Amino acid sequence: MIVRLLLLIVLPILAWYSVKSISQKYSLTARQNRYLFLTTAALLLIVLLIMLGRLPVQWLLAPLGAAGAFLLRMLPAALRLLPFWQMLGSRISTASASASQNQTSTLRTEYLEMALVHGSGELDGNILRGEFAGRRLSSLGREELLRLHAECRADADSRQVLEAYLERSHSGWRNDAHQGEESPDDGAANAEITMNRQLAFEILGLNEGASREDIIRVHRKLMQKFHPDRGGSDYFSKKINAAKDLLLNSESR
Repeated sequence: MIVRLLLLIVLPILAWYSVKSISQKYSLTARQNRYLFLTTAALLLIVLLIMLGRLPVQWLLAPLGAAGAFLLRMLPAALRLLPFWQMLGSRISTASASASQNQTSTLRTEYLEMALVHGSGELDGNILRGEFAGRRLSSLGREELLRLHAECRADADSRQVLEAYLERSHSGWRNDAHQGEESPDDGAANAEITMNRQLAFEILGLNEGASREDIIRVHRKLMQKFHPDRGGSDYFSKKINAAKDLLLNSESR
């Protein structure tokens, strides 16, 4: 009786430490931790019921034996279908990778609508207003881009987005930029887009309802592409971080 009581106390403690150890060792996500906890709790409950005599061992062994016999009977058929399942898994994996490569983030400013392709890191966009409205940034020559830059001086977001594009596609453009141009109004130059949930989802290329794990995964992927230390942009990295922080903070409330 005493041994059984001790086991009833010790087993849950051991189970808790085991789950914690596995979670830390393999850096499991919140969803994986939930699955691990539920599985461990179910197994622990079965063991405790058996120990208390509430669940006869035969009730547990009978289904296991039937399942084992069924698996042995179906094994030859499963082996014949193995190439099919491998082909199907390969196609699903390829489709998933392709979708991930084509995922894009969108950032819209007064003058520009930019698209960031996650897989390739490609950065391009449509011009929304001004002399070159309706054209793609990639269709403009160096001099045209510099004229567009002059038009964007009054809008901080448009100017910084365009400068990030110029740094990637036309290194050394600043040496050719016009000097002595009038500075824009300080209030207009320093004003930036206020982050909100819709904008945050667009920047990360996710849909409303995305999980915490998806937000963290996409943020990490984008920062690998657009971090300033890797040839990215301070502006884009700041927006990507702000989008992640807003979504994770709102989710935790």
